[in-house]
Amino acid sequence: MNDPFPLSIWERRFENAIEIVPYLTLAASLLISLASPDQPAGGIPRTLALTALALIWIVGTRTLLPAAVRRRRVAVTVHFVGVLATAALLAFHDPIFVIYCISGFFLAANFAPSKWTFAAVAATSFVLYGSTLDWGKATIQLIAFYLAIIAVQTVAIGGGSIAGIKIEDRQRKYRKAASDLQTAMEENADLHAQLLTQAHQAGILDERQRMAREIHDTLAQGLTGIITQLRAAQRVEDSGAHVELALNLAQDSLTEARRSVSALQPHQLEDAHLPEAMTTLAHGWSQSTGVDLHVEVTGDRVPLSPAIEVTLFRVAQEALTNITKHADATRAGLTLSYTGPVVLLDIRDNGTGIHHPNGEGFGLSSMRQRVRGVGGSLEIESTPGEGTAVSATVPALQGDQR
Repeated sequence: MNDPFPLSIWERRFENAIEIVPYLTLAASLLISLASPDQPAGGIPRTLALTALALIWIVGTRTLLPAAVRRRRVAVTVHFVGVLATAALLAFHDPIFVIYCISGFFLAANFAPSKWTFAAVAATSFVLYGSTLDWGKATIQLIAFYLAIIAVQTVAIGGGSIAGIKIEDRQRKYRKAASDLQTAMEENADLHAQLLTQAHQAGILDERQRMAREIHDTLAQGLTGIITQLRAAQRVEDSGAHVELALNLAQDSLTEARRSVSALQPHQLEDAHLPEAMTTLAHGWSQSTGVDLHVEVTGDRVPLSPAIEVTLFRVAQEALTNITKHADATRAGLTLSYTGPVVLLDIRDNGTGIHHPNGEGFGLSSMRQRVRGVGGSLEIESTPGEGTAVSATVPALQGDQR
């Protein structure tokens, strides 16, 4: 697999320089040595022999080795020691070969970053200055001077080599972090787009469900009441009262349909809070169905948030509509209880009951969805022949005073 963070141009150039510097310094030293007119007897053959030995060592312990073997610490150490040893032999033979000794400073970088870098620089410095020092005439002051130079040179070159590698390594980490950040930003952008698409689709679904509930809670219930009144009008001679109620229901249904499209609250809640709206709803329902409905409000009344009031009002509407359509009841009761942290709505009747109170009919599902939507719960208890009780519990989130 390709390295996502290859060596920089500087690193590649420096690695190439380390490979060719021994050849360049050895060639330069040899040319200058051969060009020197002051050659001792037998000096040139000895120079060529030692140079050949140094060249064979460079090629055999470095150039011909595979790259993987060449990077191993043992191979690096053996190659460095051999180069330094041949450089010392050549420098003691002819001081001009101190030029070849300089390659040891470059090879010391192969040990970095570690303490062996300083050791390699120090060893190179000893060979470099030791081969040029006339030990027979050396004084303590001169030796101390050379040692000081070696110490400073070791710290400067070794430390500089390690610092350069550390800086390059840090830059590589920065490049990796920047690349990872860019990748994360692209992934987040894709995720954000997916979330926007899902939110849009969820919004469409929620809107469809809202419209379906509103149509069910307004138009369907209103039409049910109108049909009931018109059928009653067909059975009596004086049908004026039933026709009047049917007209009123039709007008209310039309108003509610318009409000549902605009996602507004029921008109009963526009100028009144939930207890008054429930009383108005119960009075109209009892008058249109002929079923005796008892309404009771308990606890300290507090204004609730519009979402809570609309939810309880719609649940009451749906429960009363179900009584009209299915229960065949003669009495019903509606209790609204303010108990502090929660508000309870109980609607019960003495009708035929529900065979499947946990069914998935649209009316029951609509009530459950509405109540869950505001963080509440809905329970339906029913026994065939003994009536039905619907209980909704919602948090008492307070709203503004009207």
